[in-house]
Amino acid sequence: MTEKENTFEQILEQLEHVVHDLEQGGLPLEEALGRFEQGVRLSKEGARRLDAAEARIEEILEDGRLVQAEIETNDEEKS
Repeated sequence: MTEKENTFEQILEQLEHVVHDLEQGGLPLEEALGRFEQGVRLSKEGARRLDAAEARIEEILEDGRLVQAEIETNDEEKS
């Protein structure tokens, strides 16, 4: 399963494992570099997901403000 197929939580868990492995030390250089590279990919994908969630939240909030403004305008017109 690739990073893009995993949930955000799975990506975060995998990243935690990578960090743990690197902090423990003792990995051969090539393996450590491979784990570091995997961590960078996971980090980028996690950040991309967070950015997408933030954009979605902003869109929802903007839509909510528009709906609220329309309701207030309609209420004022009826008065």
